[in-house]
Amino acid sequence: MPKILIVEDDRDIAFGLEEDLTRHGHQVETVGDGEQAVRRGREGGFDLIILDLMLPRKDGFEVCRELRRAGLKTPIIMLTAKTHEAEKVLGLELGADDYVTKPFSRESCAPGSRPFFAGRWRSPKVSAGLGTAS
Repeated sequence: MPKILIVEDDRDIAFGLEEDLTRHGHQVETVGDGEQAVRRGREGGFDLIILDLMLPRKDGFEVCRELRRAGLKTPIIMLTAKTHEAEKVLGLELGADDYVTKPFSRESCAPGSRPFFAGRWRSPKVSAGLGTAS
């Protein structure tokens, strides 16, 4: 069962993602701030990290930077309301594997949806059982 870490301080968004991913057979853990994200990311053995940028204690850019500097290879998808191209580029330069801009539809984040889970990383463990786009 793929293990996904959701790092999101908005409880409604975190709950919706957790509910959808769990329903599709993923093991999900949710944390709400950057310090917890760094700690759990280093400890956890996750197959994917979904990382918000606007977080208390440490922003998502710093979390991504610290995890990559620690040698973590886990795919990271940045999830944020920031829409400026420079912020997307910075996130990718820091080591994020993909970027999803809020607001997003729940359908675009469903595990069978290629727009959300497609990308360079395509972790075989996470991709297995996600289905295919029609």
